[in-house]
Amino acid sequence: MTEDRSTVRSRQLGDALRAAMDQAGFNGKRTARILGWSESRISRFLTGKLAITELEISALAAVFGVTGAERDRLLRLIREPATAGWELAEHRRTLADHQCVAVRVTAFDALTVPVLVQTADYARSVLARTVTVQPGEVEAHVAGRMVWGQRVLGCAHPPQCTFFVSEAALRLPVGGSQVMCEQSHHLLRVGVRPHVAVRVIPVSAGAHAGLAGSFCLMEFADFGPVVSVEQDTAGYFLDEPPAVSVHEKIVSSLTAVALGQNESNQLIGRLAVELYGPTRRGGTALPANRLSAQNA
Repeated sequence: MTEDRSTVRSRQLGDALRAAMDQAGFNGKRTARILGWSESRISRFLTGKLAITELEISALAAVFGVTGAERDRLLRLIREPATAGWELAEHRRTLADHQCVAVRVTAFDALTVPVLVQTADYARSVLARTVTVQPGEVEAHVAGRMVWGQRVLGCAHPPQCTFFVSEAALRLPVGGSQVMCEQSHHLLRVGVRPHVAVRVIPVSAGAHAGLAGSFCLMEFADFGPVVSVEQDTAGYFLDEPPAVSVHEKIVSSLTAVALGQNESNQLIGRLAVELYGPTRRGGTALPANRLSAQNA
């Protein structure tokens, strides 16, 4: 047992152990007494601040009645190296957990609207063309994305969120005109929340730092920043300072080339009208500069 830097894996393991302890009706004091450990040792395991062995996980799992697939998952969290990729479902579960406790979340998707601000129809259209999602699984994935977005953006103390959206993504007719029109209006509705900023990167910016790929940078009050990146079959969490620093520089570069909030709203509204048909009230097309107010 050694003191160790808190990592994504150790925190996720600690959260899972705490949930199992609560479900079993135990607390730290009782658990420590049963196992003959100190209460502070239990506390540091649950906060991910103390390295834990497979034997110690097995002992805790036995006390809390954790068996089968969940026990295997806990052991896998410690067996896999910190640099190993996460299976996508586990990665997204862990990502959502971290986003909910972050103080700031910055997301950029190189090709589509960021997941947390997608509508159900837009997400459905994207997932239907994703080769790693089976046709029969699309609706479950869509529902998961909607719950995910609501959980992060609608919680009691949401993080300050900045979503960088490329103009190219707004012009890509995912799902057709009606889907894109509603997705554009959804961005305007979300963007008026005090803790959310939607910033558009115009095509006039040309090549920019975001072309390196999609990512989500999360900052926390109690531990260092973490970057999440995904590939087709695995997700990765980067928390080593050099990797985080690179993504912080990318954020700075995107901030410099992205339109301001008001300009972004105007462009989103204009594209919604010009590309996907005017939003009408009483048969009259609304000017692009009024779409933001209408959808607040």
